Amino acid sequence: MNKVNHILFILGFALLFSACKSKNNVQTNSASDSNNLLETRYRMMMEYPVDSMSMPRSMTIKSNLIKKVPSRDWTSGFFAGNLWQLYRLTGNSDYKKQAEKWTPFSKKESVNRGSHDVGFKVFCAFGEGLKVEKNSDYEQTIIKGAETLCTRFDEKVGAIRSWDFNKEIWDYPVIIDNMMNLELLFEASKLSGNKKYHDIAVQHANTTLKNQFRKDNSCYHVIDYNPATGAVRKKTTLQGYNDDSVWARGQAWAVYGFTMSYRYTKDKAYIDQAEATAAFFMTNKNLPEDGIPYWDFKDPAIPDSARDVSAATIMASALYELYGYTKNERYLAFADKIIRTLHSEKYILNKEINAPFILDHSTGNWPKHDEIDEPIVYADYYFLEALLRKKDL
Repeated sequence: MNKVNHILFILGFALLFSACKSKNNVQTNSASDSNNLLETRYRMMMEYPVDSMSMPRSMTIKSNLIKKVPSRDWTSGFFAGNLWQLYRLTGNSDYKKQAEKWTPFSKKESVNRGSHDVGFKVFCAFGEGLKVEKNSDYEQTIIKGAETLCTRFDEKVGAIRSWDFNKEIWDYPVIIDNMMNLELLFEASKLSGNKKYHDIAVQHANTTLKNQFRKDNSCYHVIDYNPATGAVRKKTTLQGYNDDSVWARGQAWAVYGFTMSYRYTKDKAYIDQAEATAAFFMTNKNLPEDGIPYWDFKDPAIPDSARDVSAATIMASALYELYGYTKNERYLAFADKIIRTLHSEKYILNKEINAPFILDHSTGNWPKHDEIDEPIVYADYYFLEALLRKKDL
């Protein structure tokens, strides 16, 4: 940041501080109410009954129905991860005790070769546990999960296969979400000393970097490859509005995934792509003023389209890490804006709703009309992670 920009930045904060000071009572009361509401939501998560077959995933508020899933669901590791993060945020050992009860439930997924989401299911639970305490069982589960994930890697394609379904549509689909599962491989390589996991993660990241992005630095959801040649067959979507639209959560996965990959490799190409896609997201003409995107930037129903809080929390967490590497104040300011926006009664679930979730207004799968404008567990996960990263800064 040059001297002029730095002065403007300081002046901006001074003006903001003055404005807040002039409305001190209103601001203080609002912040206090939000903090009390968050504490209520956290307590509900801790008190949620432990059930190895029913990890909480989302909620339909109108019917007061909590959607519960078994370990094979890609979201099964998030709730344990949320409890680990709450322990780190609060220091309350009750969260740790509950996290220790929930974490083992997704352990068997470390040997499930039928899913590319081993990282989400295993690392979001066991990896968070390792941030709190050394545990050889957690370490071995992560290494075993990495070995399983590697069975889905194809040398010719240079990437880890995503889905096994709809084989009449895709030959070898690779989705942008898969970048998130690379953290499992990178960490397993560090824990085990086995370079194979690291090398496969790098190959997957390089293939994604080469083929998944448009000229404007937005990304496609799905790239389908010819497994015989490694060539791209088509560029498409499953969760966006259409093949050429811009699925908001996919853009957040991309920024987060390549920032995380830079953490382990220091490959400048990765952080360059993360910055380019972040810029596309932050400056998009269809991004609402409060920083919470519509579920797809090209949905023709905008501004009457569903928002996706999960895309915002993933992006905020990614931007805090990206700021740490670049010291670009824009990333810090944008992440802070998202957290301020979400730290309000508009987005935090009402205390009368008895459910193990924090935030409302996420969109899971719009094309399937599934989990629209609802609380979803992974939105909470990345919200808590963003709070921890902000705290560390």
